[in-house]
Amino acid sequence: MSSFKLSTSLGRVGAAAAALLAPAIAFAQEAAPAATEAAVAAAPAMTVDKGDTTWMMLSSILVLLMTVPGLALFYGGLVRTKNMLSVLMQVLMIAAVAMIIWVTYGYSLAFTDGGSLNSFVGGFSKVFLSGVDVSTMAESFSKGVAIPELVFVIFQMTFAAITPGLIIGAFAERIKFSAVILFTILWLTFIYFPIAHMVWFWGGPSAYAGPTGLIFGFGAIDFAGGTVVHINAGIAGLVGAIMVGKRTGFGKDMMAPHSMTMTMIGASLLWVGWFGFNAGSNLEANAYAVLAMINTFVATAAAIISWSLVETFTRGKASMLGAASGAVAGLVVITPAAGFVGPMGAIVMGLIVSPACYFFVSTVKNKFGYDDTADVFGVHCIGGIIGALLTGVFVNPALGGAGIVDYSTADFAAGYAGTATQVWAQFKGVIVTILWSGIGSAILYKIVDVIVGLRVPVEAEREGLDLSSHGEAAYHS
Repeated sequence: MSSFKLSTSLGRVGAAAAALLAPAIAFAQEAAPAATEAAVAAAPAMTVDKGDTTWMMLSSILVLLMTVPGLALFYGGLVRTKNMLSVLMQVLMIAAVAMIIWVTYGYSLAFTDGGSLNSFVGGFSKVFLSGVDVSTMAESFSKGVAIPELVFVIFQMTFAAITPGLIIGAFAERIKFSAVILFTILWLTFIYFPIAHMVWFWGGPSAYAGPTGLIFGFGAIDFAGGTVVHINAGIAGLVGAIMVGKRTGFGKDMMAPHSMTMTMIGASLLWVGWFGFNAGSNLEANAYAVLAMINTFVATAAAIISWSLVETFTRGKASMLGAASGAVAGLVVITPAAGFVGPMGAIVMGLIVSPACYFFVSTVKNKFGYDDTADVFGVHCIGGIIGALLTGVFVNPALGGAGIVDYSTADFAAGYAGTATQVWAQFKGVIVTILWSGIGSAILYKIVDVIVGLRVPVEAEREGLDLSSHGEAAYHS
């Protein structure tokens, strides 16, 4: 996923500069051609390809597919029957709320220059999509190649819609619906938009030397959201699971997933939609999008096999829940690396991530006793951390990676600063994300608790959130 590129404000700056230079031009007509050529070189005319635009529109639809119905069914199958509908409703409503917030002020906070606060968050210059219309463009990773800005707005909107939806899997079956909605609004505003800005905001190939977000400035790379989406949501989920508290009867009552069929359908839809998530983040329909696509295939396949092998050796049997969990872990780990690493590197990442995530969901969670219903922390946060760090390793061209483009060179050559340098940059990005989201989310949960309360009454929890919160049931016998 790219940061926002050139906006129409550059055009206004150019016009103002031309006006200021008019007197000088009157006295130095011979300098005009050189000045004009320099201006064109600094701000090249953007070209828009219909194929790129079509691919980005399709990718946006695929990411929506990940959310509804993909994520909703995946989580819904993991809860008990009496809470199935509540999870579907929470994911659906979170997506709707996030979309409205995104076009109101979220896009502006994530992808505009924030002035003195630019390292951390954008500004308000594009609130209510001010200045964004059918004529404005967003530059891709290629100098002078762009897509309509509205397509970029839509694509990034789908990311904002799914990320808070990931969080609710950590405390499903016991949180108030009003608390979910209020927390979503606050979390997007104070956690997601700033992190997205820190990781992805830069000037684009035509203005690569301009101000950037903090984590981008570290030299950290995140192709499609390992930090912005998965670590960010995963650590918020852990904090929420602890602060909301365990489900009533946790450790005593049977709390097995009510429908592995639904979970399998959801996981499959996530995998299909993830091609929009990863390959779409290239912003162009070219060879790098294809690289992201094949990596999304093979890393996921490797992680499924890896998780099933671990279960076979530790439990004696490979489970469907384990295979589905492995699929998600593989998708998570390759997200930051999708357009940077080679297919063999992607396979290694998939093989590594599942044992690590399995250890956290089967051992660490039991050891510390927190009730993470859908293993949001163990899969998304841990998988995201591993993915972010290994991206710094396997982006190395010597290991089959694509390298990191140096936009200061005339030919935009791809190089590699070295494993230690790149992994350190990745590590700093991970730490900032964990601290910002972890501490910030704890504060926001407390605010929500004071205003509306986080948890439903015990009686409502025992009855099930379907009936107690929504007055209807997912199933009728």
